[in-house]
Amino acid sequence: MFHEIQWLFFDVGSTLVDEQFAYRRRFHEIAAAAGVTDEFVMDTALDFYKRNQKGDRETAKLLGVTMPTWHSEDEFLYHDAADCLKALCQRYRLGVIANQNPGTKDRLAAFGLLPYLDLVVASAEEGVAKPDRRIFEIALERAHCAPEQAVMIGDRIDNDILPAKALGMKTVWVRQGFGGYWRIMRQEEVPDETVRCLRELPDIL
Repeated sequence: MFHEIQWLFFDVGSTLVDEQFAYRRRFHEIAAAAGVTDEFVMDTALDFYKRNQKGDRETAKLLGVTMPTWHSEDEFLYHDAADCLKALCQRYRLGVIANQNPGTKDRLAAFGLLPYLDLVVASAEEGVAKPDRRIFEIALERAHCAPEQAVMIGDRIDNDILPAKALGMKTVWVRQGFGGYWRIMRQEEVPDETVRCLRELPDIL
């Protein structure tokens, strides 16, 4: 399936970077603003995620509070991320296509991942965000890569798998974070491969 692949593109949040503490802070701030418990916010958000909706946004809307600022400083690297990229960069060129706050390259450098990456395309710098196909097209154009020679690897069916498949890219769903609760309902949502963590990737690519 992947024998003609030249490029692998990764999402960042909940794919390379663990966001659990950043989400925990966001849930706490939603709860404080609404005067409810953290547990109530978490349970409500989880119910939305299981219904293929963005739980933090929908919970804030339900409770009538403004979505809190995202704290990138609460993110940390998945323990297998560096080893995964180190292994794969021996066989492929690697890039990032991600919805991120400004400074994505600096954060990836601080995590020690930038030496493995040939290209970083992030929404804050490009002015366009996933699932808009244009951010994928920007990355493919800069990589001089045809869609069928690229794989998109991410945790979100809606943001990563669907738009990449529509362009003709191969896809791998990493079932980490809240994106792992997505219930596949249509054929076009089905990824080419599914893994539970990054350490499984080198064995299938």
